[in-house]
Amino acid sequence: MKRLPRLDALRGLAIIWMALYHFAFDLNHFGLLEPRQFPSDDPVWIVQRTLILSLFLFCAGLGQAMATTQAQGWARFWRRWAQVAGCALLVSVGSWMVFPRSWIAFGVLHALCVMLLLARLVAPWRRGLWLLAAAALVLPLLWRHEAFNGPALSWIGLVTRKPVTEDYVPLLPWFGVLLAGLAAGQWLSARRPGWLDGALPPGLAPLAALGRWSLSFYMVHQPVFFALLMAWTALRGRP
Repeated sequence: MKRLPRLDALRGLAIIWMALYHFAFDLNHFGLLEPRQFPSDDPVWIVQRTLILSLFLFCAGLGQAMATTQAQGWARFWRRWAQVAGCALLVSVGSWMVFPRSWIAFGVLHALCVMLLLARLVAPWRRGLWLLAAAALVLPLLWRHEAFNGPALSWIGLVTRKPVTEDYVPLLPWFGVLLAGLAAGQWLSARRPGWLDGALPPGLAPLAALGRWSLSFYMVHQPVFFALLMAWTALRGRP
């Protein structure tokens, strides 16, 4: 599939923003931030997480639009999907080792596996994607039920209480963000192809390069942060 530097740069921006957010979380985990600055409790950090995740999923939707526009075959789709699924499994195992009581059962990569498959199936709906995106975004605001609180159904997102986990990205409402990206990407491909396929300023080339390796960076950055902070706290604790 042809690379789109502007889309890669946008994805790279999301990755850097995410890494900064996670580094702040890790600093708190190692006791290097005040409790009042804990990301999960501070509205500023809650908004940041929402924006980061929205940008990441919107880019994923744009990418799927480009893939279907360029007639990407199912074989290539499944290869990429298997990579994401394998990484999601590693995240679950790794989080269980670090946070056994709040390990990640359905985080962003798990959600992405489901969303990518569904997006591939509904991509031919074209204009109907906007309506479907709106429905996915609005439904959790209008109706939730306790039946969805159990582990078998909590991934759907219609819960009345959030599961105890380090990362929770349910299908609803987040699938609506990816669908919006898919619909926007199809519109851009048909009417404004240069917006994503245009030249990128030289100074943003590293950002685009990072965006092309977003999954690898996502999998590596947290272990690296943890190792560095563990070493730092160990050095600080020496007499």
